[in-house]
Amino acid sequence: MDATLIRTINKLQDAFSTVGVHNPVDLPQIVVIGSQSSGKSSVLENIVGRDFLPRGSGIVTRRPLVLQLINRPSGNASAEEGDKENDVKRDADEDKKEAEEWGEFLHQPGVKYTDFNLIREEIVRDTEAKTGKNAGISPLPINLRIYSPHVLTLTLVDLPGLTRLPVGDQPKDIEKQIRDMIIKYITKPNSIILAVTAANVDLANSDGLRLARDVDPEGARTIGVLTKVDLMDSGTDVVDILAGRIIPLRLGYVPVVNRGQRDIDTKKPISRSLDAERAFFENHAAYKSKAQYCGTPYLARKLNMILMHHIRNTLPEIKAKIQAALAKYLAELATLGDGMMEGAGQANIVLNIITEFCTEFRTIIDGNSTDLSSFELSGGARISFVFHELYANGVKSLDPFDQVKDLDIRIILYNSSGSSPALFVGTTAFEVIIKQQIKRLEDPSLRCVNLVFDELVRILTQLLAKQLFKRFPQLKDRFYQVVINFFRKQLNPTNKLVQDLIGMESVYINTGHPDFLNGHKAMAVINERMNQAKNPQPVDPKGRNSAIANLPPSLEAEPTNNGFFGSFFSGKKKRPGVMEPPPSVLKASGNLSEREQIETEVIKLLISSYFNIVKRTVIDTVPKAIMLKLVNNAKEELQRELLQELYKADVLDELLKESEFTQNRRKECKKMIEALQRADEIVGSVAG
Repeated sequence: MDATLIRTINKLQDAFSTVGVHNPVDLPQIVVIGSQSSGKSSVLENIVGRDFLPRGSGIVTRRPLVLQLINRPSGNASAEEGDKENDVKRDADEDKKEAEEWGEFLHQPGVKYTDFNLIREEIVRDTEAKTGKNAGISPLPINLRIYSPHVLTLTLVDLPGLTRLPVGDQPKDIEKQIRDMIIKYITKPNSIILAVTAANVDLANSDGLRLARDVDPEGARTIGVLTKVDLMDSGTDVVDILAGRIIPLRLGYVPVVNRGQRDIDTKKPISRSLDAERAFFENHAAYKSKAQYCGTPYLARKLNMILMHHIRNTLPEIKAKIQAALAKYLAELATLGDGMMEGAGQANIVLNIITEFCTEFRTIIDGNSTDLSSFELSGGARISFVFHELYANGVKSLDPFDQVKDLDIRIILYNSSGSSPALFVGTTAFEVIIKQQIKRLEDPSLRCVNLVFDELVRILTQLLAKQLFKRFPQLKDRFYQVVINFFRKQLNPTNKLVQDLIGMESVYINTGHPDFLNGHKAMAVINERMNQAKNPQPVDPKGRNSAIANLPPSLEAEPTNNGFFGSFFSGKKKRPGVMEPPPSVLKASGNLSEREQIETEVIKLLISSYFNIVKRTVIDTVPKAIMLKLVNNAKEELQRELLQELYKADVLDELLKESEFTQNRRKECKKMIEALQRADEIVGSVAG
């Protein structure tokens, strides 16, 4: 059962190898890290028992090597019996061993390598095929599976050795590239870190241990391997390290003795090297009492046990992640479609897209959308904000007297009375002024139309951002053009109706409106204010900025020569009986008489009363006009317009041309789904 667990993870790694570095599930694996000179390759070769890794100067491992070791019993014997039997015959029967051991690369299915020298050559060849012959590195892994009766079932990932300075053709940032790659692998919580360090250097300077401490500060999932124990100075040993007194690791340390460079050059068999390693530990004064916990065979057994235990604990989580990822990618593939469309199928797709678009457009405006946001106003709520906040407040803020001053009103009063001074307050002057002010309402009303137009465009943009339109960029562009043009066509009748509403108000001044303050009431109000001005009382709490409210008490004491036209002649020395002609441009100036001030205040009161009525009316009617001509027309007629412009046989091929992104993404999704379905089957067979 335990070996089956590791084989399950091996199968999962194979299943996910097709998706490259985008594996959505963090699989349990042992990641081998260390500096270039630490002896990583020798440790791995000793575990396998064969020479198969590239060697040389500089960076030899330039891509991650996923090494899957599978124990395959010799003949019909069990794995254990096969191990014992072959331990005895290891040196005597190399030819038979060739037939019992072989390697397979995932990128060459069905090709068996019984010659391990050819495995080394294929690693070099495939590495150069992906990275070139320079010293660059690639995150794309090489998957190598080795079947042998002499290995324990194990999964190891060999990463490029850490380096400090670029050498030769190496990229200038080679140290950062390698570090980033290693960090990506060892950061995953399901990774067991195998940190290889040479025993004849200070442990505190170990590159591998330093990186491991960065991601695993407690040392909970790091195991240390001490190489070159036989090269330590006489009288020194690693007993303190093994006891955890230097840098403690929960999984501990294992010391090993690898082949030296001379052994490699003379092609000394690894089987003999393992014998020499065992003899070294059994005969060394510091290690002989712990010899059974030292050496490569113990390391392999320990790794096998750690990995199986780790897999057993993480399998339920792995299954849940696989199923969650599968559901996610199936949902995405559904939005991307199957990519096969012809004839009637194309027409149906366009028809469905138009129908779905228009339905969603209407629901967003009506507030019935299922995607209602809790973070910001959207759709119809924004249109309501334009009507009831922006437009209403804009209209309410218009003050008729910020442009029309008291003297301007007096000029109009004089002009409207002609050559005879008016006996009563002139209604003509009132109408002239109020019509001018009503025309001012046209500008904010037309701006309101444009703001609602912008909100409709905003809804359009929101709908076109959906995955469906990313799939068909030509269709998205045509949708945008047709809908925008349709909105623009609705602008003219909408603007015309809004202008007509303002025109209606200005063309007929309804002085019989029940809310309008008529002339008699206005005169009574002004007279009351006049009396208050002559007999000073506390300031009006409403704070009305009225000329009458602030009149001085000595109104009747004004000199007669300082009236409405008095200032034209003031300051000039007058000769008796001589009259001068009026100036070419005659403007009112000077102080107003008491009567003139009363008349002006009456006019202002009437203007203010009627203008407030008109403002209330347009605040109510202009939004209705915009809803009728622009928004409601869009809801009712947009589908017909889209069908008329887009539902044509001669343009379907062009409209449904998929984007390159969609085609590539569909391939990625299918590949990922295939891998996840295979992974789900693999895990299900074990979990069941």
